[in-house]
Amino acid sequence: LVIPAQKIRIRLVGEDKNNTIITYDDYSGKGKISTYTSYSVLVQGNDFVAENLTFENSSGPVGQAVALHVEADRVVIKNCRIIGHQDSLFVSADTSRQYYVDCYIEGTTDFIFGAATVVFERCHIHSKKNSYITAASTTQNQAFGFVFFNCKLTAEPEFKKVFLGRPWRPFAKTVFINTEMAEHILPQGWSVWNKNDNHKQTYYAEYGSFGPGFVKEQRTEWSHQLTKKELKKYTLKNIFSGGNKWLPN
Repeated sequence: LVIPAQKIRIRLVGEDKNNTIITYDDYSGKGKISTYTSYSVLVQGNDFVAENLTFENSSGPVGQAVALHVEADRVVIKNCRIIGHQDSLFVSADTSRQYYVDCYIEGTTDFIFGAATVVFERCHIHSKKNSYITAASTTQNQAFGFVFFNCKLTAEPEFKKVFLGRPWRPFAKTVFINTEMAEHILPQGWSVWNKNDNHKQTYYAEYGSFGPGFVKEQRTEWSHQLTKKELKKYTLKNIFSGGNKWLPN
C-alpha cells in the first residue's frame, strides 16, 4: 500500500489494532527488492494519521523487511502495532517529523531506523533477537533524532543481549527519557557500528531510565545522562518546531 505525496491529510482508522491488519511479505533480496522498497506500507503524503491498525511484514526472519516506511512530514501513528523482524519501522527522511503514541513495535535488528525526527510516547518496544533496537541516521543539521518518552522495553525470555542502538550514520541522535528497561538491555547500553568511527559524533543519552536494564555506572563512556537543565529542551514543541511550527494532537 502506497500513500503518494500528492495524497495529503489521509487518515486510516481501524476498528481494532489486533484485527485490522495491513500485511505483505516482500523483503530485500526478493527479486529486485531492496530494503527501501520492501515495505508493506509506504507513506509519502504529508499530515498522515493512522489509528488502531497493525502494519506487518510477514516475510519472517529473512533479512531486511520493512513493515512501515514513512517519508512524509507531520505524521501521527496512534495505538498501532508495527510487526516485523529486521528493519520493521523505517522513518526515512531527514525532513520528516513523526509522532508515535501508545504503539507496540517489535523486531530483531535495527528495527527502528532512519533519519527522521521522531517521538515515541508510551510505546512498548519488543526485541525478538540479541541485537540492536535503533539505528538512527540523523543528519548533522538536525537538533533531534529519536526521542522515547515513558516507553517500555521488553524481549523474548531467551534473549539477554540487546543494545539500545547503534549509529547508522555519524551524527545519530537517540534519547530515552523515563523508560523502563528489562534485563535484556546490556549494561553498556549502546554499540558502535561495525567498528567504524560513527559513534564519535553521535549523541546518545538517557534520563530517568529504570529497571534491570539500566546500569548507569556501566554505560558506554561516549553516551550521556541528561541533567535536569538539559532535559527541559525535550518537549514536543521544541522537537517538532522545524521550518514550520507543528504540535501533534
